[in-house]
Amino acid sequence: MDPLPDIAAVAELVADASRAAMLMELVDGSERPASRLAEAASVSASTASAHLARLQDAGFVEVRREGRHRRFRISDPQVVVLLEALLALSETPPAVGLRSSMRWQRLRVARTCYDHLAGTLGTDVLAGLVEGGALVRTDGHEGSGRSDGDPLSAPVPRAPYALGPRAEDAFGALGIDLADLEGRRRPLLRVCSDWTEQRHHLAGGLGAAVADAFVDRGWVARRADARDLAVREPGRIAAWLQGV
Repeated sequence: MDPLPDIAAVAELVADASRAAMLMELVDGSERPASRLAEAASVSASTASAHLARLQDAGFVEVRREGRHRRFRISDPQVVVLLEALLALSETPPAVGLRSSMRWQRLRVARTCYDHLAGTLGTDVLAGLVEGGALVRTDGHEGSGRSDGDPLSAPVPRAPYALGPRAEDAFGALGIDLADLEGRRRPLLRVCSDWTEQRHHLAGGLGAAVADAFVDRGWVARRADARDLAVREPGRIAAWLQGV
């Protein structure tokens, strides 16, 4: 019998409630001290240390020493993909405390997925581009909803979109040179299934270029050591999409 990948060992790492709580505290890309992670998991410092050692040995987290303190962060983006896929299948109890509630709300509204826009902002941008004719759907579906068979939370293997008749005007308004992007090795058009919205958001070279353009114009701002984005100029984003 051919050997199979040991997915049970990976699943066991996140099946423990304490380790899962620690990873969820880090899923936004932040870097946290061990004491904060112990608090999030409601365990003692020694127990937290043992859990973090297991996660570190497995390559899930990495540590940065800061004097006598240790600060942890998720070390591999694939760990975030795994967690987001599980989140899409999980029931979410009401948030406990204002900080937790606000943090999850920020992640849902606007965040980065690797180097492109995700959350409500990311999915609304793609929907607006399709509605305005900058992109066209190629699989017979309308809008930007998930296709049959798409993953719940992951990059879609083949993006069911193509550049539309309004593409040059729309992306040119952001200073994006489509010919330059098409000449690079990175695929121009890719999409992901967004785990909070369950719609597509724009990825690939074009998605990264749009995210960079938003940041350069001050429409959104990245937060230090975090994946959520601060939306500074929603009116300008809406005006750009309305002009598509």
